[in-house]
Amino acid sequence: MTMPTDWGSDQIFQLQEQVRQLKEAVVSHAVVDQAIGMIVVLGRVTPDQGWIVLKEVSQHTNIKLRNVAEMILIWGRTGVMPAEIRAALEEALDRHGPTQIPGAPPQVG
Repeated sequence: MTMPTDWGSDQIFQLQEQVRQLKEAVVSHAVVDQAIGMIVVLGRVTPDQGWIVLKEVSQHTNIKLRNVAEMILIWGRTGVMPAEIRAALEEALDRHGPTQIPGAPPQVG
């Protein structure tokens, strides 16, 4: 792609900044998707419920969603999670799950 010769350095800077922001958004989206996947598997909830759980943890802890997602991924690798995140995650999962595992006998409760 060739740029017009009359582009100023401000326009080039703005385009570079947009590219940086788009790259960051792609990485952030992947981190969030992976964290939702962990919540789905470990919490036995649907992907939609996993998204809701992640949002609620972010809102209740006042920590950015991407940062919560990163902490969940770190927890998956290391087993370490801040107590505040763990408590909010457990509470959110209590509200939204677990769902019944396909083929499992009905829960008696």
